[in-house]
Amino acid sequence: MSGSEDPSIPRTDPDLIFADPCLAEIYDDLDGDRDDLDFYETIIAELGASSLLDIGCGTGALACRLAQRGFHVTGLDPAAASLDVARSKPGAQSVSWLLGSAQNAPRLGVDVVVMTGNVAQVFLSDDSWAAALTAANDALDVNGRLVFETRDPAFRGWEEWTRERSLTVKETRSGAVESWVELTSVDPSLVAFRWTFHFLDTAAVIESNSTLRFRTLDELDSSLSRAGFVIDEVRDAPDRPSREFIVIASPSQH
Repeated sequence: MSGSEDPSIPRTDPDLIFADPCLAEIYDDLDGDRDDLDFYETIIAELGASSLLDIGCGTGALACRLAQRGFHVTGLDPAAASLDVARSKPGAQSVSWLLGSAQNAPRLGVDVVVMTGNVAQVFLSDDSWAAALTAANDALDVNGRLVFETRDPAFRGWEEWTRERSLTVKETRSGAVESWVELTSVDPSLVAFRWTFHFLDTAAVIESNSTLRFRTLDELDSSLSRAGFVIDEVRDAPDRPSREFIVIASPSQH
């Protein structure tokens, strides 16, 4: 249970933190309480939605939660290991799980498409982001909404990504795991970082390199407009106030 990856090689497949079975198995243990999902539930209730596509659903925290409340939910993710974890959760039997990228999202005619966590920022190029937004638009009912979050680059949150500030030790189903994150590069809107996971019981170490794209509100507005969306509202993220945008957008024909 050890491994590493070369950060100089561009990745097209999911990061190890999601794709490695050992890391996917303990992802929820390390992620802790998902208070941020309460906010998504509030928005979905406000919109009167009954069906939803969760792009980048990961280990299915939101998808299973909503399915247990009677929503018709489809969870889409490119990491098979994360979906294996998702399928084991209460409520999972009521979710339609799909392995694939955002650009291949099916045309479902759902009320809401969501991208929680860092999902909206994993699309590093303008082309990949445009393709994801177009697929999200195609997946929505004409009266549907796209809801996603993205970190505000003005806050420069990556400056906090140091070993000293992020080091934790948590008990997981695989034993005690020490983890931390370290910034590796900023150039200029692409922020690269490395998570290190040290399994204390076995001394195994797994490193997972990731890159996120930070977009300003003006950039988001322009990209959404080109993909056929209009921004209805931008909210502050209650779990990380002044650090993130919560964007609610509708198809422009609405």
